[in-house]
Amino acid sequence: MPKIRADKITMNYDQQGSGEPLLLIPYLAADYACYAFQVADYSKHFSCVSVDLRGTGESDKPGGVQTTEMFADDVAALMQSIGIQKAHISGLSLGAATGIWLAAKYPDRVKSLSLHSCWSKSDAYIETVVRGWQVMVKATNSVPEMVIQGIFPWCFTPELYAQKPDYIQALSDFVRGRPKQPVDAFIQQSDAAITHDAEAQLSKIRAPTQITFGRHDILTIRFADPLRNGIRNSELCIFEDCSHVPLYENVPAFNEKTLGFLTKHVG
Repeated sequence: MPKIRADKITMNYDQQGSGEPLLLIPYLAADYACYAFQVADYSKHFSCVSVDLRGTGESDKPGGVQTTEMFADDVAALMQSIGIQKAHISGLSLGAATGIWLAAKYPDRVKSLSLHSCWSKSDAYIETVVRGWQVMVKATNSVPEMVIQGIFPWCFTPELYAQKPDYIQALSDFVRGRPKQPVDAFIQQSDAAITHDAEAQLSKIRAPTQITFGRHDILTIRFADPLRNGIRNSELCIFEDCSHVPLYENVPAFNEKTLGFLTKHVG
């Protein structure tokens, strides 16, 4: 995969397909490959640029405090470095939190915005959940195992575990097969999730925006109305049979609804 200097760090990214640029921002602990099920469809219509945020994959892992605003600055710098003046921006969870900042701070660089399983400001509930993951990752000393045992149950419905155990196992194997995030890098990145506060940025977003949630997402669905009301020119889509990651739990429906929004804003 290509690597490029993006301001103060070197970032890794993958590029597939042709058409208008679509930049995909990963969620907590994930690298660019987390959108594999989407790129297969998206790349038929867009030039998909999937990135490794700082601290993940094969991008640099510098020390110090990290924020979702910093991640957005990194992505903007990467766009500049590879010659993308304007792109469709899509992210899930932490990637969506980063997308809010990107669209608010760099409005001229964002053609459309897709916010999946997003939240505008961390509250005591989110902080408690994420700090629990931090405790678990320190105990296991393994980010992949913490993701599988600690984060997965927040991401999928009980029905998926019951009906498709082989699929859960395949996703677990996928996580174990990706570049392993160091524990200290996960703590830095998850601290950025805990301190995320972009409420004041919502009114600055000018790009047409799609907001999606799984109906059973107890982590973030309560932010649906604040995001919908706070972002002008936004639309809301709920996946009735999903939890926090519809992009895995119902791939056909997620890809159809999100691709429909993206293609509507081409040109």
